[in-house]
Amino acid sequence: MKYPIAKPVLIGNERKYLIDAFDSTWISSQGSYIAEVEKQFAAFCNVEEALTCSNGTVALHLALLAINLQAGDEVIIPAVTYIATANAVSYMGGKPVFVDIRPDTININENAIEAAITPKTKAIIVVHLYGHPCEMDAIMAIAKKHNLVVIEDAAEAHGALYYSIENGIKAAKPAGSIGDIATFSFFGNKIITSGEGGMVTTNNPEFADTIRLMKDQGMSTEKRYWFPVIGYNYRMTNLQAAILLGQLENVDWHLTQRRRIAAKYINNLKENPLILIPPELENVKSSYWMFTMLLSGKIAHKRDAVMAELRNRGVDSRPIFYPLPEMPPYFEENNRVKYPVSFELSYSGFNLPSSNYLTDEDIDIICEEVNSVIKN
Repeated sequence: MKYPIAKPVLIGNERKYLIDAFDSTWISSQGSYIAEVEKQFAAFCNVEEALTCSNGTVALHLALLAINLQAGDEVIIPAVTYIATANAVSYMGGKPVFVDIRPDTININENAIEAAITPKTKAIIVVHLYGHPCEMDAIMAIAKKHNLVVIEDAAEAHGALYYSIENGIKAAKPAGSIGDIATFSFFGNKIITSGEGGMVTTNNPEFADTIRLMKDQGMSTEKRYWFPVIGYNYRMTNLQAAILLGQLENVDWHLTQRRRIAAKYINNLKENPLILIPPELENVKSSYWMFTMLLSGKIAHKRDAVMAELRNRGVDSRPIFYPLPEMPPYFEENNRVKYPVSFELSYSGFNLPSSNYLTDEDIDIICEEVNSVIKN
């Protein structure tokens, strides 16, 4: 594939730090790079605590452990997201309760959340899909009204900003700093990566203490090899942390490239009447993890055929996540009636190549192919 959907860019100190960690022989879950990357990521997100773990799904599980989710508790999540968001709830014996998405940003529809709240509701997981933050002021107000915990699934939103109004002043808040607790993924296709890896961020010291305990087999932080609870081996290795630190040092460059790529796509595709581009709302700054487009008009339901033809031309793509209420583990009757926007957008949208390796000329070529395939 000439233009793959994603490709990690390792142009900083990743190799230097990785070799240093390797030579130190601290290659497992202890070592200086773990503490340093936690410190630096906490500063990046403007939070008190950032805790490494082995991947983004684990980060979600740890967040739910931190809030003490119990079997039978309900957690509201968007109907369109990666399945890990729902699976983490199921691991705990909880019940994911789906809410339809907005037709513009593809994020959870904040106006539909209250109707899904029941006496069993414990939390809301908001997903900043493809790097665009959710409408957090409204969501936090709903959570406060109903005494619910808000978990930000920021797996795709490193560096995204939400502009909140506080005392009449507009304040920029990084994704991962707005809810009660947040999670990140550093899988190989993310904006910054450690190959595999995750992070949990919070300003709640009790949540942080629980996560430290649970991710390390439940071993006491005060008495080595004493296990007061049943925990998990959810630790990041020093080798992964070394790579991640090298990535984090260049995160501003990575984010600038994502916005450059998105701006170039928008400029090249905006005149095509059969293409809809989800907008970046005025009160956010998207990280543009993936560039997303929707098909409209006569071609709206030919998404798979369009993707196949682009693939034949060397342009990779990936579909928007399928609605979770359609998946066998979470199937609901009348799902297309309950979640009409989710089904409409899921089956008409897809992501284009978004790697920071892409030059402006690359994007021009990709857009030429897109416009050639999608035409009146």
